[in-house]
Amino acid sequence: MTAKAEHYDVIRKPIITEKATAASEHGAVVFQVAIDASKPVIKEAVEALFGVKVKAVNTVLTKGKVKKFRGRPGVRNDVKKAYVTLEAGNTIDVSTGL
Repeated sequence: MTAKAEHYDVIRKPIITEKATAASEHGAVVFQVAIDASKPVIKEAVEALFGVKVKAVNTVLTKGKVKKFRGRPGVRNDVKKAYVTLEAGNTIDVSTGL
């Protein structure tokens, strides 16, 4: 497969947190993805961009919080995360760029 521009629209950026690092020890990588992206589309994009075999994709839709910004209330955007579990023997190094 070749990487298309649509794949870069689906996969926004990797998420590097304590929870994502713990998931990577079990062969999973966490990405921020487009809100309207489905699991098969996410799987196809990861396999095309990184050249790995994907075992499963789990998604989480996090609603934006209401936070104070310079004393005024503001709302953060909704975020969709994808926990991508890779087949045995496949790895993605998210610390380097694409």
